Amino acid sequence: MSLPDLIEIVPLDKPVRAEITVPGSKSITNRALILAALAEGEVTLEGALWSEDTQIMVECLQELGFMMNVAPDPNEVCNRTVTVYGQGGRVPSGGTEERPLELFVGNAGTAARFLAAFVCLGRGVYRLHGAPRMHERPQAALFLALRELGYQVEAENGNDKLPARIWGGAGLPVGQDAQQRVPAKRSCTVSIEESSQFASALLLGARTGGWEIKVTGENAEESPYVVMTSKLIEAFPKAGGKFQIEPDASSGSYFWAAGTLNMETAGSLDTQTLIRQTRQCGGFTISGSLSYSVTVAHWPRDSGWQIDARSRPHLAGLLLHQVRLPGLEEIGVMEHWSKDLRERQGREHEQYLEQFYAEHGLPRISRRTNLGDSIMTVIVLAPLAHYQIQFTDLGRLRVQECERVAALRTELAKCGAKVIEEGDTLTVYPSKLHGAEIETYNDHRMAMCFAILGLKVPGIKIKNPACVKKTFPNFFQKLAAPPPQGLGATIRDAKTGRKLELTELFAD
Repeated sequence: MSLPDLIEIVPLDKPVRAEITVPGSKSITNRALILAALAEGEVTLEGALWSEDTQIMVECLQELGFMMNVAPDPNEVCNRTVTVYGQGGRVPSGGTEERPLELFVGNAGTAARFLAAFVCLGRGVYRLHGAPRMHERPQAALFLALRELGYQVEAENGNDKLPARIWGGAGLPVGQDAQQRVPAKRSCTVSIEESSQFASALLLGARTGGWEIKVTGENAEESPYVVMTSKLIEAFPKAGGKFQIEPDASSGSYFWAAGTLNMETAGSLDTQTLIRQTRQCGGFTISGSLSYSVTVAHWPRDSGWQIDARSRPHLAGLLLHQVRLPGLEEIGVMEHWSKDLRERQGREHEQYLEQFYAEHGLPRISRRTNLGDSIMTVIVLAPLAHYQIQFTDLGRLRVQECERVAALRTELAKCGAKVIEEGDTLTVYPSKLHGAEIETYNDHRMAMCFAILGLKVPGIKIKNPACVKKTFPNFFQKLAAPPPQGLGATIRDAKTGRKLELTELFAD
């Protein structure tokens, strides 16, 4: 049974204790699939995400001629164990100019960008095309870099976007092996101002192609997704073996957020214990102080690959109406802001915050330096805080699955929030929220963010909820499953009012 076109999230009426398992990281899974295809021999990817985006990547690699085995994961229904039989850097040949090898990438940005560079390592002609929205998303910086390396790339509409044809094996005489080609150039420069995926696509194939990549753009040296790619390349078993995919930190952010939404305080708040637990594991289990605890199983702690693994302190900050301020250490701010918090109540507390803001400026959270995709979760919950919050460096959100800056502003306004858009900054004010029908723009993260808001605000209805299949097909099942594996939320068919069963909540 499939999800209805419109569902309603019923707010939770009591605290819940749960430990949620989330599927594997999409970003790591699709990078690992490319590296496994280039490896020598057999690579087994454990905990790989199995969703629309990663299935597209698997199908494209199979279309290219790579042999792959896909088996269920006993620990998570939306993960798979994927065995890839690498060909030691050899990419099977494409088609001809008259009949290029067709690769459909849907609206998967990672597949579109990674495969564009990947097929250059083969020979022949490949045609990449996708969903209408993917044909609107940027590709120019990547295409320019590939041309610098000597490859022929032609966008069919003359706009350096998909659909496009790519000729592998630059500069090869007829009959020469594609793996022994000498490109016209071995170095290129790529800008990541619009997407860091452009640099990641080139870095994934650099060793095989002999490419030297210079990355430019704001904070290019510190771009978290470029760093993820570099660390992944370094750690990956190039000669075959096993590789474990981390749980997706962006997906986990929704459940950390759900945990903060329904915490209840009783008596005095032990802020030092709260700070310590926020810093260590993000689980709020303070006896006698906080009665709501939702954690995410196997949360990535040590690799530092996923920027959204940093989301917990920001979400915890919303609980105490505290967020990171520029130039101050995150935990230090929490300690400073929490000073005498137990003794400050009502208007006195508000005056204290006003004085703090006057001295240090409004709280800000940056997508570039603080958070990645999970900044959307924090933006959607920000109207529940007691002070306005500025969200900065949001430009890349405009060219993703939808124009996310405008979408967030529009849909929050439907719910009664005051949100001001200035350039690539959104300022969100404390607001009294109410229910609304949320347009998701076929964007999985819009659906999931506002579903979490619906756990607190009555009357939130989600249009086209099945769009979560892109990265998290069983998301609504996790919301509705009984604790401790889920939150026990009630989800209804918004048109009939009927409570939906778990079997009806899977997005396919």
